[in-house]
Amino acid sequence: MRSFSLLLAGAAMLSVATASSAAPAPAISVDTMKRLVKELSSDAYEGRAPGTVGEEKALALLVAEFQKLGLKPGNKGSWFQDVPLVEITAKNVTPLSFTGGKATVSAAYGPEMVVGTYQVKPRIDVKDSPVVFVGYGINAPEKGWNDYAGLDVKGKTVIILVNDPDYETQGLEGPFNGRAMTYYGRWTYKFEEAARQGAAAAIIVHDTVPAAYGWNVVQSSWTGAQQVADSADGNAGDVPAIGWIQKNKAQALMASAGLDLATLTAAAKKPGFKAVPVGAVKASVSFDNEIRKHKSKNVIAILPGKTAPDEYVLYSAHWDHLGRCEAAPDGDDICNGAIDNATGTAALVALAQANVKAGPPARSLAFLAVTGEESGLLGSAYYGENPVLPLNKTVGGVNMDALSLAGPAKNVTVIGKGKSELDAYLDRALKTQGRVGTLEPTPEKGFYYRSDHFSFAKQGVPMLYFEAGNDLVEGGTAAGDAAAKDYEEHRYHGPKDEYDPKWDWSGTLADLKLYYDVGRELAETKAWPNWVQGDEFRAIRDKSRAGQ
Repeated sequence: MRSFSLLLAGAAMLSVATASSAAPAPAISVDTMKRLVKELSSDAYEGRAPGTVGEEKALALLVAEFQKLGLKPGNKGSWFQDVPLVEITAKNVTPLSFTGGKATVSAAYGPEMVVGTYQVKPRIDVKDSPVVFVGYGINAPEKGWNDYAGLDVKGKTVIILVNDPDYETQGLEGPFNGRAMTYYGRWTYKFEEAARQGAAAAIIVHDTVPAAYGWNVVQSSWTGAQQVADSADGNAGDVPAIGWIQKNKAQALMASAGLDLATLTAAAKKPGFKAVPVGAVKASVSFDNEIRKHKSKNVIAILPGKTAPDEYVLYSAHWDHLGRCEAAPDGDDICNGAIDNATGTAALVALAQANVKAGPPARSLAFLAVTGEESGLLGSAYYGENPVLPLNKTVGGVNMDALSLAGPAKNVTVIGKGKSELDAYLDRALKTQGRVGTLEPTPEKGFYYRSDHFSFAKQGVPMLYFEAGNDLVEGGTAAGDAAAKDYEEHRYHGPKDEYDPKWDWSGTLADLKLYYDVGRELAETKAWPNWVQGDEFRAIRDKSRAGQ
């Protein structure tokens, strides 16, 4: 640890010598991080679900902290942006049953399947719906790939595989970027496309490796109250019933129709795959919905810039978590979300504190704490579609989600490395610490589409998102990978993601210094970083900037 401290001390000196501002960067306060993470993840906040007492407490805490620092409310005199949501809680859920095959296959809600809806309706009733296996459920004209080609699934139940057809490829070459997941591989896309096709139910087959998490994560995330975006038509265009099923149950389903899931999966990976009706099998499931409309909130605070106050650099993190969830064996049913994402929320305050100490930069800094990330990036998506600050005046920024407490690392894992010119800003910050930015070791997990930076990217705003490196100073990649696996299997989206007074904060502080340096340089420069030529978001950015 001492050698890493010396490394950081030397890095700080180099940073002072090379930064655009002559003033040394203030230290990020570990006391602020500890205090706020402990508070936000305490049982009193009940897991910070939107629309609960946990939201009220989290918002009050953030506003109090930002006020103490002298920041300004960012939305026309208000600290908040209302985000219209609907809380839907499934009740009286019947088993998902498949009849008409050699034997009836029934999957119990919770341990074997989960189901819900985006539709704002008091009851969902899918009865005797013909079942079709649609492979990966992808319709990508630009890739010449359509799993729904020649198929009418109106009123039918579609069974879908998670991830992309080429996720097992070792390299990054293939119709869907090889091992690196595209948006076509995300569960959110699967349900969106099934809705466009008119399906009555869409069920994804859970498989731990391509899903990137175990069934425990699915069960804890999909049971209990669910948040969905509100709309004038009550989301009538969405699939009535959406959910997941355990792989062994999907195997039994296919076997009941004389089919083999492994054979079907192999066929679905190849171009030209044709959807397969699952014999005469029909699906049924029903459930009642408790519905509560409410307005959750994004929080936005501003440190006004000195010379270009109408240009903004953004720091974002989501304040929400799952609230009460599937109980652990000891009866604990609060998903506290200490790492995910009390750490990122606390970091917004700690970074604001450091920037206030340094004095206002040229451009304004905006600190945005968004709601509904755990429900599908709802708060950031709403902000992107209804921006408080003009998008063509938003220079770019950084997003923080689930900071690591595994100890200092020699690297950081850059999510979406090579997509934008922000990489160069991060590289300069990394150089001052003697560290490097590396590609994702598990690109098949699709992290680029799993946090709030994606909502801003879709609007053309370049956002940097990196995760703590896996090459730890003590123990190397073996220790880093083991720590990540331990968190994913035992705490991620579960009741044991709790504050630990024994955490090692040194690596976290080093990463926060990177976020500080990148944001500060963006706020002091006159440059407008863009996406690289050919990137999917480049044209959106160019159009936005041209219209300023």
